Amino acid sequence: MDSILKFFVLFLVVVEPLSLVPIFAVLTAQYDAAYRRYVASKAVLISLGICLLFAVAGAQLLRMFGIGLPAFRIGGGILLFLIALDMVFARASPIRATTSKEEDEVRSRQDISVFPLAFPLITGPGALATILLTFGEAGHTPAVYLGLLCAMAVALILTWLAMRLADPMMRVMGVTGANVISRLSGVILAALGVQYVIDGVRGALA
Repeated sequence: MDSILKFFVLFLVVVEPLSLVPIFAVLTAQYDAAYRRYVASKAVLISLGICLLFAVAGAQLLRMFGIGLPAFRIGGGILLFLIALDMVFARASPIRATTSKEEDEVRSRQDISVFPLAFPLITGPGALATILLTFGEAGHTPAVYLGLLCAMAVALILTWLAMRLADPMMRVMGVTGANVISRLSGVILAALGVQYVIDGVRGALA
């Protein structure tokens, strides 16, 4: 139960539903309410599909490339720590950011649910690394796997709700409120990233 709760908190912090609210509001400002609901729903469903793929095939992917879990813990921990630094200082993360050419593509197309919403804003490198780390450590216990999948689904549902309620949430918290929440979440994520590195070093030396 502790591992499931830890994964839920970590995954939710990495996805950052509240920090996604102002981005979603800006990207969909020109759309009507019905299309915004469609974009939010499609983005979350695509994100769920990506997450399920990494949850099911992540361990095999690591084995195919000859990457051990200790090495991935260290690499994933460093990645999460870098994301946490950007969250604490309230700056755009280059890990989740898009290039200028990608931004031009976003402006020229109507459907933004796949890019940039589903990837990299919802299921970015940090979220995928978290899934690979957690599900790789879960072993073959069906109950744990099911619990982790449920936790992942709940986090994505909360992300969907945040996008659906983007307008009233922006009126309540504003950009400043979103940045404060992001900073607090970044501190937690930084500590978890360091813990992953420590666990990876211990595993490599064991």
